[in-house]
Amino acid sequence: MENITVIIMLLFGVAFLSLISKKYNFPIPIVLVLCGVIISVIPGLPVIALSPEIVFIVFLPPLLYHAAWYTSWSDFKQTIRPITLAAVGLVLFTTVAVAVAAHMLIDDISWPLAFLLGAIVSPPDAVSATSITKGLGLHPRLIAILEGESLVNDASGLVAYKYALTAITAGNFVLWQAGLNFLVMSVLGISIGLGVGYVMSFIHKKFVCDEVIEATLTLLTPFASYLIAEHFECSGVLAVVATGLFLSARSGTIFTHESRMMTGTIWSVLTNILNGLIFILIGLQLRQIIAGIGDYSGLSLFIWGVSVSLVVILVRFLWVIPATLLPRYISKKIRLQEEFDFRNMIVFGWSGMRGVVSMAAALALPLMMNETQEFPLRNLIIYLVFCVILSTLVIQGLTLPWLIKKLKIEKYSIIAEEYEIRNIIVSQTITHIEDNFSLLNNDLLHNIKSKYEVKFNRLQKTELPANFFGKGNVMGGEIFNDFTKIQIDLLNVERSKLESMHKSGSVNEEIFRKIEKELDLEETRLWMEMYEE
Repeated sequence: MENITVIIMLLFGVAFLSLISKKYNFPIPIVLVLCGVIISVIPGLPVIALSPEIVFIVFLPPLLYHAAWYTSWSDFKQTIRPITLAAVGLVLFTTVAVAVAAHMLIDDISWPLAFLLGAIVSPPDAVSATSITKGLGLHPRLIAILEGESLVNDASGLVAYKYALTAITAGNFVLWQAGLNFLVMSVLGISIGLGVGYVMSFIHKKFVCDEVIEATLTLLTPFASYLIAEHFECSGVLAVVATGLFLSARSGTIFTHESRMMTGTIWSVLTNILNGLIFILIGLQLRQIIAGIGDYSGLSLFIWGVSVSLVVILVRFLWVIPATLLPRYISKKIRLQEEFDFRNMIVFGWSGMRGVVSMAAALALPLMMNETQEFPLRNLIIYLVFCVILSTLVIQGLTLPWLIKKLKIEKYSIIAEEYEIRNIIVSQTITHIEDNFSLLNNDLLHNIKSKYEVKFNRLQKTELPANFFGKGNVMGGEIFNDFTKIQIDLLNVERSKLESMHKSGSVNEEIFRKIEKELDLEETRLWMEMYEE
């Protein structure tokens, strides 16, 4: 009970710091890793560790599912070549490079342990990538590649992790068998994930009519996909990703609007708690982990941590430059269809932040090889993984905005694209009204049509940014803002009157909650219409 109290109080602390970071636009993943460091030096805190067997089950399915849910399938397909090169080729290249460096630097580390370390730190983190690059004005194609890479590379990295762990615990490893098993596990994992996605989409579409039940099912779906795939010894990670992509692409037709709003909120809360919890756990174990590597000198530990982190950072550039330039040199089609800016290549190379997936993989290392033998160098591996996460998040994460500024990358404005889309939707709706409701009563037809005509007229008066698709100087774009702010002010007048009536007891509780929800939904819609760079 005491341990649960400690974790809950620490979660409050992390949530408060996350609130401060949100207010001052400071990346939350960096806050979390620094919280882990702070927690580790607070005296008197207990050492709390989840069983390694359940770390993957608790953390990986929901975090990967959430990342897959917010990945655009169309963008994913369009950028599949660079995503594959980064998510598979770069991950394996990083695994090998880190393994060679660790084996050369550290006398005690065997080749299987070195490869295990490389596999753990090889995949950049989806949450870190999206959190840190958000609001920096990067080109959507670059964002799509970063998000797609961070999603798929977890699968390749964790498969390499699994084989390295097998080589250590079972004592055997055959390269060609591992490669064949990788293909089989991947195909079967994706197939199971798509199958679970199809079944769940059918259930959501045909049977579920309550948003609470629907939200509950979405929380259980990634665990079901992961556990079914793992039961058949396939890639549970790829199964979860496939399920998330499948259902996300169909969310507009299988979920009600209330379900989408509720589910989105619940998932945001859950992933925030899980991200905070994983770094709280590492913080509570870090003191014990440092004590467990006390046989090594502080200087050696520092050199090893810095060296492995530098290898992780530099290897990304060694891979990204030829992986970007060679396809363009070989294929004329790529040169004609894809714009190239070397500055985006540099930004991509500097965006390889590691995070919660690597931390979960490290904490999932078994405590014992067998009943009598401890897992070799477990504490040292976790320490090195934490050094890589700390270095990449703090150094790369904090300097990325500065790098973009120094490279003089023009901030890409998405407002103009959104303006076009809104124009098309509103125009098409007005046309539909004219074609299908012409026989309605004139007053009724006028009232229906005027709502969209007002919106269309506001669009035509919109001040667009000069850099329509990332070109030219940046100007502020105002879409609906003045009109929308007045509506929000009026909603606050309505809410104030409603609350005063509620306090005086002159309104029924059920009616109060219904009108309050109506006002909240309307205000949410209006805020969504506000456009700010």
